[in-house]
Amino acid sequence: MKQERYCKFHPDLYVGARVKDVSRVKHKLTHGAGTLSVYLLVEAPEREDALAVIHAGFLQQRYYETHPLTVYGIAAGYSEAQELLVRISDEACAAGMPGALKAYLDRKTPLKERDT
Repeated sequence: MKQERYCKFHPDLYVGARVKDVSRVKHKLTHGAGTLSVYLLVEAPEREDALAVIHAGFLQQRYYETHPLTVYGIAAGYSEAQELLVRISDEACAAGMPGALKAYLDRKTPLKERDT
């Protein structure tokens, strides 16, 4: 199994409509390269079941080379990242899991896909 660096992607990755060339953006993120207009939905620090919006530039810190973040969404701009967060929140509410965003996303993804 290869060592993940900087970030790992949730199997049910949300991608904003304005993101061009998703595979290139993912490649840059996993190699610590800069992506100026990209914002990410990641696991929120200090909140077990929440998501946070961060700029992709945060992943360039050395810490993330050995402690990769799980990315749940990729957006082209802060406002698009907020829209993705609202969409996930609305889906979680509709599924009867308001406020439990990470649990909703993990429950939505089959076990087989999570392990790959």
